[in-house]
Amino acid sequence: MTASGRRQAVRRKAAGFAADFLVPVGLYYALRAAGLGLYLTLLISAVLPATVALVRLFRSRRVDGLAVYTVTMMLLSTGISLIAGSPRFMLAREAWLTGATGVWFLASAWTARPLAYLYTRPLLERRSWAGNIPYDWDDLWARLPRFRRLWRVGSALWGVALLADSALRIVMAYTLPVNAVPALGTALYIGTSLVLIVTTNVYYVASGLYDRRSRLYAPLRRGLQSARE
Repeated sequence: MTASGRRQAVRRKAAGFAADFLVPVGLYYALRAAGLGLYLTLLISAVLPATVALVRLFRSRRVDGLAVYTVTMMLLSTGISLIAGSPRFMLAREAWLTGATGVWFLASAWTARPLAYLYTRPLLERRSWAGNIPYDWDDLWARLPRFRRLWRVGSALWGVALLADSALRIVMAYTLPVNAVPALGTALYIGTSLVLIVTTNVYYVASGLYDRRSRLYAPLRRGLQSARE
């Protein structure tokens, strides 16, 4: 990717983050400052990110499993909040989405392809560090037990962390002052994401994912050596 392409990708990600998290929080506090009622403010703040995500999904013109799942969960949580009619329940709606995602990550650790594998593959498979490995990730999955274990553990790490995040969000929604929860929820999202990214990448480095000479790739080296002989 060129420098211009990287800058455009960064701008798109920044715009997506703002639309999904910063704008709804800013809108919540602006509406509250304008004197709008709590329930209506929460409703508008809930509908906005769901609408943006839905528009983004249709504009992309491709089926993305994670995007479809996220939009579906956002719409369901907003709909349930409308039925419940409780501001506290509406504040906790992100906890249900996060918790369901955590369960999904955990359950996927025992499937044919864990979620950590599926959603990391497009980002890492063609990186330069892997350029000299004469196999794609499907081959690595079939040939390397350590490679399979790495992604199963990675999915489990994400699952456990997201469930912990969900539990904390529920506590915040039902115990803290209402007007403090939206800002703290966004801060928690940023904190959880950073901790997970750092933790999983430290684990991937320690497991040898980025080092072609590591024990993870030893069966490939032995196979190539045997082929030469």
